[in-house]
Amino acid sequence: MHHKLISSPLQGYTDFHFRNAFHKYFSGIDTFYAPYIRFNGKMVIKPVYERDLKPKNNTTLEVIPQVMTCSAEEFIFAAKYVRSLGYNELNWNLGCPYPMVTNKGMGSGLIKSPEKIDRILDAVHTETDIIVSMKMRMGYEHPREILEVFPVLEKYPISNIGIHARIGAQLYKGGTDLEAFQRCIDHCNQKLYFNGDITSVAIFEELAYRFPSIDRWMLGRGLIADPFLPGMIKSGSHVYPENKIDVFSKYLDTLFMGAEKKLTGEKAVIRKMLSYWEYFAILFPNPTKIIKKIKKAKTYEVYDAVVREILEEERVAEY
Repeated sequence: MHHKLISSPLQGYTDFHFRNAFHKYFSGIDTFYAPYIRFNGKMVIKPVYERDLKPKNNTTLEVIPQVMTCSAEEFIFAAKYVRSLGYNELNWNLGCPYPMVTNKGMGSGLIKSPEKIDRILDAVHTETDIIVSMKMRMGYEHPREILEVFPVLEKYPISNIGIHARIGAQLYKGGTDLEAFQRCIDHCNQKLYFNGDITSVAIFEELAYRFPSIDRWMLGRGLIADPFLPGMIKSGSHVYPENKIDVFSKYLDTLFMGAEKKLTGEKAVIRKMLSYWEYFAILFPNPTKIIKKIKKAKTYEVYDAVVREILEEERVAEY
């Protein structure tokens, strides 16, 4: 079976700077979902969303925009906007677990309202020609909540439904619920893909064996932490390439340059790189020590010296 790998839209991480840097040095991701558009009561596309979705910033990738909303009016506005940029598909986020979102009836908090989901989808499919796909959790309070939504979704030509195998109330705590995901497969006739805790080739292979009907897989935090992972999954390799440190070093430099273009001041750029290093650190022995070193860096000069030291120690250790 040919497996398609998808990059999860992680707010604050997977913008076009990240997507292009990843695509330059690594392989394996077939489709990137852009971080969600959100309106906060104003029918205005923020400049940060405009920059992220501009075709000139996404020339070599398959990118699908995403919207976070519980309003048909906002959904339609977003759909018409992304269509004007040349995008044919808009992903609807019913997966975000954070209370600031769910308390407003958005993200995974909307899964409890199948009737509202129905009204929104009806309006969107009536008033636009956008292709709709979904990213969901299995519910907010209980993993069976999604089963009440499937009959609604099957009324519409949903492109695919990505399911993060947790409930919203979990946030990212605890393990994924594989039995509940199997129930989703058993109760849904539409195209599904799996999302949640794919952090190694071995884990992917176990999941692919357990769910033989699934051929699409979304990588989120596992992709941020280990950019080599998608290519290794595609090749079936459990061994990192010999030039791992050289490639990773160039990738870091490219991410750094992207942060410099987006942010103002050394502290802001270093904080941005620290947010990546909080994931990258698991690639190295003693991640806690690495994070402490990065946190102490207050200038570009110190940050660069710390990073080069970390990479050189790893290079020596490999030999």
